[in-house]
Amino acid sequence: MRELAWKARQRNRSLGVTGMLLYDKGRFFQTLEGPPKSLSVLWQSINEDRRHSHIEILSEHIVPAQLFGGWDLLSYHADEEPFHKVDKIKPQHGLTSQVPALMELVLNGDDLGINAFVASAAEQGWSGDAIITHLIEPTARALGDAWLSDDCSEVDLTIGLSMLQLAGHAVRHAPTPQSLRQRRYSIMLATAPGEPHALGTSLLADLFTDAGWHVDMAFPDSDQALANQLASQKPDALDIGLSDALPRQQKLKLLRQTVERSRFASPDHLTVVSVGGRLFADAAATAESVGADHARKTASGSTIRIAELIRQKRQLPR
Repeated sequence: MRELAWKARQRNRSLGVTGMLLYDKGRFFQTLEGPPKSLSVLWQSINEDRRHSHIEILSEHIVPAQLFGGWDLLSYHADEEPFHKVDKIKPQHGLTSQVPALMELVLNGDDLGINAFVASAAEQGWSGDAIITHLIEPTARALGDAWLSDDCSEVDLTIGLSMLQLAGHAVRHAPTPQSLRQRRYSIMLATAPGEPHALGTSLLADLFTDAGWHVDMAFPDSDQALANQLASQKPDALDIGLSDALPRQQKLKLLRQTVERSRFASPDHLTVVSVGGRLFADAAATAESVGADHARKTASGSTIRIAELIRQKRQLPR
């Protein structure tokens, strides 16, 4: 069992897969989660392993978030010591433990409390990037989970995201390297056509503005409306955001069409298309799956990454 678990752990790490394995009296129960391509590779390996028999799939579906994101594989059965003495769970970021407290403020509609909470995190020395990546964005996903489980209404969800958006405006970020400020790039930050949630797009607006970019915003109701704005303003890059709170698996095909239409709208100028939202933060989808150049897992760091992609595509000297 220990050898099996060790080998599986190494394989899962290499594939970016997490999960849980239970064993009792000759039977196994396993949960696996991760990028679809990795799961496909792993499932093929399991299916072809002659040590396995009578395999039954109980459930196969897209999940809103990884339930075992801190685990690659932990093993435990009754004859061994508890798993926390055998394997160590990967430590989470220090801010992650504060998500439930911020979530409670959000569900209570306490906007003053939310602002004070985020300000307190900054006073404790957390960087703006850390606050966005490990506090604000995870809280948005937790809010989406609450809506999916009927623990809050759609109105609560919308108001909560708006309050997180306002709190995010107060976050201060590290200065952009001077080498990147020397080139004044332009970007259009757009929500996917018809997408009502704009938290990620709003956070990006602050980041790119602070980094010295020329920023245009778009909240189109159709691909044509977005294409018209692109043709008129001709930005160097485009970011299209889905909801940061809810999984939008059914939107992937439409998002791919939006990306394709956007490239045709400004073929001689638009060089980089970025996408974002919970689907990409949870690694349930990739940039390749929608024809984009970049899929952001978080708003933080996007200015540098997209600038690098523009430079690479235009083959500009450093």
